[in-house]
Amino acid sequence: MQCPSCQHTDSRVLESRAADCGRSVRRRRECLNCDFRFTTYERVETVPITVVKRNSNRETFNRSKLLHGVLRACSEIGELVLAQLGEMSEVAYVRFASVYRQFQGVSDFVATLEGLNQRTKLRSKTKPSLAAIG
Repeated sequence: MQCPSCQHTDSRVLESRAADCGRSVRRRRECLNCDFRFTTYERVETVPITVVKRNSNRETFNRSKLLHGVLRACSEIGELVLAQLGEMSEVAYVRFASVYRQFQGVSDFVATLEGLNQRTKLRSKTKPSLAAIG
């Protein structure tokens, strides 16, 4: 460490303590040439995370891009779950939809039930009945 007074490069550490909530170290030093005392701060140098894209381009990691992608994937998964539940159990469909779509009141339940009822009617029209088969 170079002395601010005489630019000599040798100094001794008199005292060290954590600073900046433990993110850096504060050191009191004394120049071995002129006995000048000075303070230095040491911080860990962080290397930014680099992401290699599919097309081999590199860019700095962006946390918000990752969160946006995860949220988009969760929306798609939620819609796939709703589609499967609609086929399996109307009650399970409505219960999941109420949480997933964050229903605010009775009108949201009614609208979902009406949509489910219309889909059920459409499915029953496209499926052949037992009377038509026999």
